[in-house]
Order: sequence, then structure tokens, then C-alpha cells
Amino acid sequence: MRLKVSTIILTVAMAAVLAACGKAEKTSPAASDDVKRIEVEGGAFQDVMPARLNEMLKKKDFVFINVHVPYQGEIANTDLFIPYDRIQDQPSQLPKDKKAKIVLYCRSGYMSALAAQTLVKLNYSNVGSLHGGMDLWEKDGYPLQTVSR
Repeated sequence: MRLKVSTIILTVAMAAVLAACGKAEKTSPAASDDVKRIEVEGGAFQDVMPARLNEMLKKKDFVFINVHVPYQGEIANTDLFIPYDRIQDQPSQLPKDKKAKIVLYCRSGYMSALAAQTLVKLNYSNVGSLHGGMDLWEKDGYPLQTVSR
């Protein structure tokens, strides 16, 4: 019974994320393939494609957070590891400035989209989530690293 309830909760949560993703808008014609604005309750976050994140990492000016649980690798220059479902419980690790740029990622993009929604609800206004997560990052030819944790 416990597994069925967990599956139902996960299915409902995933439906909410997919519904939010259905409200994606291109941020500008020049960035149409790199970043999309995802409208969620309380605001929006940016859905960032791997190629765009790769460029952003070259002149990194954001807090980069892996929210995937359990640990399954990471992208170089990751600053923090905060489980997606605990991000609201870690205010001391998050930037105090609610306008600070934050980019989240996980294995597939699902957990980071949920964490991004949470940060938006906490009034963070400059949040991004890696589209497709580490899976698409790798598929697009970018490396992952594994660190003993």
C-alpha cells in the first residue's frame, strides 16, 4: 500500500511539473533555443538548455546547486548539494539576496524543476533549472564527474 501511495503522489507531482512546463514562453528571439520562461505559482523560473549552461559556466556568476538524490554524479563547478525536497529547509545555504542568480540541476530535470518552483515560492526571482538534467547534459556531449561523497 505504501508503494501505491508514493507512486500516486509522484504521479500527481509530475503532472504538476508537466503542466507548468506547458506554460513555457520563449524569453527572447535570440535566446529561443537556450532559455525558456516557465510560469509557476508565485512567479517563474528559467528552463536552461545544456549548451546555454555550458556558456554560463565559462563566466560563472551564479550559485550552482545539484538537487538530485541520491548522488549520481555532478557537473564541474557545482557549489552546493541540497536535496530537492529539502531546499526550503536549508535557508542558511541559500543566498540571502532573493535576486541572486541560482541554477539547479538533477539527473533528469524533474527534481530541479520542483526545487525551482519551491525557490520561486520563497520569493527568489532569478532561478534556473537545467532542462533534461544530467541526462541531456551528457547526451549533448558535456562531461560529468563523480566525487566520493
